[in-house]
Amino acid sequence: MILSTESTVPIYIQIAEGIESDIINGLLEEEKNAYSQYQISKQFSINPATAAKGINLLVYSGILYKKRGLGMFVSKGAVDMIKNKRREIFLSTTISNFMQEADKLGITKAELKRIIEEYKEI
Repeated sequence: MILSTESTVPIYIQIAEGIESDIINGLLEEEKNAYSQYQISKQFSINPATAAKGINLLVYSGILYKKRGLGMFVSKGAVDMIKNKRREIFLSTTISNFMQEADKLGITKAELKRIIEEYKEI
């Protein structure tokens, strides 16, 4: 996980997104321990409350859960939950912006399709 104080994205959001990325990338496994707020706060020299706020976002969404006395754990199905969430964001924002810009530049759907197919081959 990488946090940037230069980013306009709040630190607690960066923490939540970083944990999500670590889950998708297999660094944190389903039904296994996740990072604690104290581990995160110590590693990045931030307030434990800020770390807790990021973790709690994932608890509220069901990606993490707490085992009393044992800490935070990655929920079963967390990978699929994260991928579905990110897919929706990708489709609703990135693709929409991509298509609008292509229209402005006069790029046809056929050209876009060819470019995407060529990109896949790289």
